[in-house]
Amino acid sequence: MKSLLQKIDLLNENVLLLKGAQFLIISIIILTLFWLIRTAMTRSISDDAMRYRAKKISRFFSYLLIIIVGIIIFAGSSENLGTAIGLISAGLAFALQEVILAVAGWISIYSSRIYTTGDRIELNGVTGDVIDIGLTKTTLMEIGDWVKSDNYNGRIVKISNAFVFKQTVKNYSTDFPFLWDEVHIPIKYTSDINEMNKILNDVISKELKNYTEIAKTHWKQLTKKYLIEDAKVDPMISYKLTDNWLEFNLRYVVDYKSRMSTKSRIYQGIKDGIDNSSGKVELASTTFEIVGMPELKVDTKK
Repeated sequence: MKSLLQKIDLLNENVLLLKGAQFLIISIIILTLFWLIRTAMTRSISDDAMRYRAKKISRFFSYLLIIIVGIIIFAGSSENLGTAIGLISAGLAFALQEVILAVAGWISIYSSRIYTTGDRIELNGVTGDVIDIGLTKTTLMEIGDWVKSDNYNGRIVKISNAFVFKQTVKNYSTDFPFLWDEVHIPIKYTSDINEMNKILNDVISKELKNYTEIAKTHWKQLTKKYLIEDAKVDPMISYKLTDNWLEFNLRYVVDYKSRMSTKSRIYQGIKDGIDNSSGKVELASTTFEIVGMPELKVDTKK
């Protein structure tokens, strides 16, 4: 009896090894076949976005097919298929919790259009442009950090898709690809306020008019999609009194990728306008009024 049980165990081990070898061979064939398909896609599809999506779909189906083949091979007869699927699912759910959550995040990203390739987002404390959305990770070309502007810093960051369920996703470009920005200009109290307003309106007309018209169209579409008030996207000029100067504030909308370059042109236009104002407007700087000093003793003999 003991000898018979040993033979049965040995037979089961041989069957398991045979199934393992069979699964490995079929997996290699599937991966090779889909690799050839992706190679053909690279050569035949000229559009970059379409080629990228086609290769992603091809890779996803290759993994899915390998999983199905594994279930069929190791499940054995059709009677045990349901039990095998249940046990495999339970084991995978426990061992691959983060991976499953990341895959669920990938499904959510595509189904809900949380973001797509080309969008500028902030996720898990990292800001950058989305250059790839994988099955488990999103790849960003990072901006900012030690670079104090909206320019790339050269780092490529990979973040798990699971973070779309754990943290806030800030999207700079979906639905409304504009940002509100502002500049502050301090001028002396003796300056001509009307002249300063004229300078700012000239800058608005030259640098911001196109942004405003396009932003209005996008905002109307946004109000149709979401329950949101009809905000004012036209540039706004305001000023306030401070201890040292009169501070003008120019608030405006700008394309999210052109924020720094637009602000630079605005500052240049304001400076040129002040320089050409014949002294009617003067920039202010921090001043100090000395109200008291200690007694000084000066030795003039030395």
